[in-house]
Amino acid sequence: MPKNETPEEFNKEIPEKLLDLIKAEDTALEITRICFENEIKEDAKIRGISYQTGRVLVGDLPPEDFEKDLAEKVKISSFLASKIAREISESIFYPAKESLTTLYGDGASFFEEAPTESPEIMEKISEETKGGGKDTYREPVE
Repeated sequence: MPKNETPEEFNKEIPEKLLDLIKAEDTALEITRICFENEIKEDAKIRGISYQTGRVLVGDLPPEDFEKDLAEKVKISSFLASKIAREISESIFYPAKESLTTLYGDGASFFEEAPTESPEIMEKISEETKGGGKDTYREPVE
């Protein structure tokens, strides 16, 4: 919020739907659920992720910078930041796409289509699930 604006003036710029989303208990519960499912259980990190999510919703952090800020400010791995950013985008940002586009303008390329698995994430998941090392299982040969 610019220093010369009062909170009331600042709130007038934010679409009502986003203000409701910020205040909603369901939003906080959804962020907490996403954090827990991704093995983030430290209060400070959950608060940090919630704070960065709120910054997007009030127009202080462009959605395309959300993932980077999660990694840098919350101090989580870039892989985890990418996964959490995608999940929050799908469950919180994307349903509010019209309001966020109003706030950030039509150039919000982050919202051009419904979020899907990014190729980088799919490649990383594929590498992690392949299992490393030598295959010790052998079928009996007859």
